Amino acid sequence: MPSKGKGPLQQIHREVDDMRVQCHILNRCQELQISAEKTLKNLTKLTKADEIAPVGNYDQRKLEEQGRLHNVLEQLNKVSVRLSPPGPSTEPPSGSVALLTPSHNVDKMTQIFIHSDAQKEDVEDGAEDSDEDDSDEDTADKVDSPKDESQASTAPPQSEPCIYTVLSDFKGDQEGDLTVQRGDTLKIIKKTSDGWWLAENAKGDKGVVPRTYLKVRTQEQEDSDEQENEEGENQRLDLEFLFLKRSFIHLLKTDLFFHSYTPPSNWSTFRKALTEIDATDVLSALGAIPSGFRPSTLSKLLVDEGAKYRGSHFMQPELSQSQLSFSDLFLDPDNGRVRPRHPRTCVCFTLWSCKRIPTPGVGVQVLSRHIRLCAFDGTRVLSNIHTVRASYNPKNPRTWLFSPRTTGVLPALLDGDCFLRCNADSPDLGILFELGVTFIRNSTGERGDLSCGWAFLKLSDASGNQLPNRTYEISVSGGTPYEKDVDMEGSPARSSGAGVFQQMLKARRLSKLIVKFKTPNSQSVFSLSSLLPDTLLHCLSCVPLLAMYRQLLADTLLVDRPTMQNADLIFSPVLAIFPILMDQPDLLDALRSAWMDAENNMKRSQKRDEAQVKQEFAKAFQWSASFLLHSSSFPPHRWADPTSDEQRSSLIVSTREALKRARGQSGSLEMLANPAHTHLAFDITEMTFDLLRVAH
Repeated sequence: MPSKGKGPLQQIHREVDDMRVQCHILNRCQELQISAEKTLKNLTKLTKADEIAPVGNYDQRKLEEQGRLHNVLEQLNKVSVRLSPPGPSTEPPSGSVALLTPSHNVDKMTQIFIHSDAQKEDVEDGAEDSDEDDSDEDTADKVDSPKDESQASTAPPQSEPCIYTVLSDFKGDQEGDLTVQRGDTLKIIKKTSDGWWLAENAKGDKGVVPRTYLKVRTQEQEDSDEQENEEGENQRLDLEFLFLKRSFIHLLKTDLFFHSYTPPSNWSTFRKALTEIDATDVLSALGAIPSGFRPSTLSKLLVDEGAKYRGSHFMQPELSQSQLSFSDLFLDPDNGRVRPRHPRTCVCFTLWSCKRIPTPGVGVQVLSRHIRLCAFDGTRVLSNIHTVRASYNPKNPRTWLFSPRTTGVLPALLDGDCFLRCNADSPDLGILFELGVTFIRNSTGERGDLSCGWAFLKLSDASGNQLPNRTYEISVSGGTPYEKDVDMEGSPARSSGAGVFQQMLKARRLSKLIVKFKTPNSQSVFSLSSLLPDTLLHCLSCVPLLAMYRQLLADTLLVDRPTMQNADLIFSPVLAIFPILMDQPDLLDALRSAWMDAENNMKRSQKRDEAQVKQEFAKAFQWSASFLLHSSSFPPHRWADPTSDEQRSSLIVSTREALKRARGQSGSLEMLANPAHTHLAFDITEMTFDLLRVAH
């Protein structure tokens, strides 16, 4: 007995539902087009004087918003064309002869609908339909020998679209015509007796073309073209339906189409759906991303979760369960220093290199190759997410290197010498390494973050002992950390039946990450064991700065406060601003250079005086990072933006030299008040540390 869900009535019911949804989608798309055009018009009229507060890089940000709106309008137009019915067509007058193209006297679309009714009647007449179909195909084959129009007075029925080849160029001169060129392949959607057939070209454009310009394709031609164009056709279809699949289904789930239209809420929901379709999705549909690549998991956490996985969050004090004291910050009453705390896990390691890492396909420009790493137990991220940028030789882009030899101080972003402190009690605790690239799409300017694979190194062996200090070669897997057995492009397929020799050959072709575990030097041992938070992952070169901040934090919160229950705002620019530097490595480098210069100028007696050292550190902080951070000419930090990075780097160097000269003169304060060095509007958060806001 046939299933109820598969009967003719149920099939028609589903088709009617699909038509209803498509009508709602088309109406909503048209409304959103009008709303987007109005928004774009209002945006073009805006000027910098309209802003209530000063906005940095106003023109650039305005251009970015205009570009986003243009992209939205372009996607809306594509959807509107996809969902709209074909344009009008006309029927030749009676008695005329259609030698090349049927004449345009009546509406083409009307004729299509008229003859669609005739087709329904013709379907019931099988023998007559078959003869008329043959006569129509013969007429289309002979362009130079025109037939009388009466020979094709009725439209042939068809159970499925037919494929035809264009014999000559045709330029549409009316709305609804489809412009074609000789040799194009068309899919005939509907045949009508007026000689204008509804067709679709390889790009997905629809319109009507004269049947006398078409020739039916032979089976041999179809087989050969199908084999050549199968991959391209699949990519086109994936890209064409990507927008419908991910945006409108999202809107349908929110019942947006079945409520009254309110432009602000609807537009924000629709814009959210649009932003989900990023450059990564488009490139995946085009096949420009190697197999095993995925949207970056750790980058998404950094964007979506705010400060939860950033170093600035883990540097702040952690409250105890009662929230009346601290759980990771204690002062030793005997010497006035922070009491040492030894977490369950404390390791130091060096990122050495990555080998045989596939590169993205054509059409994209790689802005950054990097590794994002964190503490991981197989399901959860247990620490901050730290990023180390890789360098490479253009002649061998599949090999990534770390910690390049540079003159001067190695930037923290390039420093592969890292440490991990983690107090999590998990037998599966390890370090997750996600290899990634930040790219920009050449054709549209869209940015995206890709994961080029991931590796996981468990920090304990089967007996629960910590791994020894040696070099480890870790296999890089494709997909995400939550996917298993995903091969990278170019890597040999997994097979359990291969012999030992074959396994050795395969191992030589696998993507590898080389990491070296080591013992820290004597200068960093004390800071690593006592001054830093219980959970933190960062580069070793910044340990002195981080330790100094935690010492100042302990002094302020444990010694200088009137009572432990006092939660008033605390005047301390260093405590208020320093955590921001954890998310801006170039400013952290500027502070490190300034502090090294200050230490070199200090006498031995001053270095032994802890109060003097803390005072000099605060001065170095104010004359470097704090000065730059609140300068109006200092561009905002943006990850992997070459223009912004270059501007910030040049301004850091020039400001550092100017401040060094000013500090040696009596007119140092005059430099701060110099009109050439304009500053942002003052904010009380620059000077005050709010314990209730930052503690976690």
